[in-house]
Amino acid sequence: MLVRREPEVPVHNDPDILNAAARLAGEDLCSIGDLSSAEVRALLKLGHAVKRNPREYRHALDARQMVLMFEKASLRTRLSFETGINTMGGNAIFVDQTNSPLGERESIADVARNVERWVDVIVLRTYAHDTITEMAANSRVPVINALSDFEHPCQALADFMTLEEHFGSVSGLNFTYMGDGNNVCHSLMLTGAQLGANVTVATPRGYSPDIEIVTMARDIATSNGCEVRLLQDPNAAAEGADAIYTDVCVSMGMEHESTKRAPIFRPFQVNETLMARAASSAVFMHCLPARRNAEVTDAVLDGPQSIVFDQAENRMHAQKALLLLLLGGLANVEAFNG
Repeated sequence: MLVRREPEVPVHNDPDILNAAARLAGEDLCSIGDLSSAEVRALLKLGHAVKRNPREYRHALDARQMVLMFEKASLRTRLSFETGINTMGGNAIFVDQTNSPLGERESIADVARNVERWVDVIVLRTYAHDTITEMAANSRVPVINALSDFEHPCQALADFMTLEEHFGSVSGLNFTYMGDGNNVCHSLMLTGAQLGANVTVATPRGYSPDIEIVTMARDIATSNGCEVRLLQDPNAAAEGADAIYTDVCVSMGMEHESTKRAPIFRPFQVNETLMARAASSAVFMHCLPARRNAEVTDAVLDGPQSIVFDQAENRMHAQKALLLLLLGGLANVEAFNG
């Protein structure tokens, strides 16, 4: 695929960014479906700008407080959110919920009504998606889904930001996801459709993505002139792809299914043979952590087509852009007040 660069408009004059800043201030991000196509574009454009010129945003969130309440272990999500807000003048408070799930000690509504008095934004990493939506329904400050069993929107935003770095515009890009139709898959489908990418999802029979997400993604794709395909043949899905993405086939909380799933997902392993079916300029992607030589081989994960660590880096930049929009931080950036 040829790299295509859109003409750049200065971010402080970009209508997508200005409109997104006005509409999203104080809002939640529970799902990629909470964003319009223009808002997804705006978020990624702002993410690129923040990455290029971080010093311009170093006081944008001065004295803002962010709480991270995590029921699941984390490396990339926690550190990228903490470093992100810290480098914009704010502060992060981590609350370990791995031994005390939200809603167990006191109701989620009561947690929300307490926490909103002390902080400016709540970042949740949970099992049940209902935990995210219930917190959002009861909180007067923005709530961000940093992973639930249904979606992982922050991951998908960083992933498509990374693809834009490599390919320019992702409109028309052929993006293939291999493996379990899980939370990451859901957010990738929605984000790809919002940006005009052709999304192919290849899963074993019985492991397809949720039909509600498929329907939503296809409706968005229709309006953006792209398509969403579901296949069960990994070889056909890889043919001519510009990007091949995979994830673990056993998500956190599903470890009891490891033995059952291993042989089912073996044909979907991303290896050198499968990558050879993709376009010569294709990239390999993974949200990490990876189970080496399970869903992906070492040769691919560590190979020249792999951009997995670019994805990991861009978690911070995409999330900085998200925090700026949800917390109204652009009002504190000199370029936006010229």
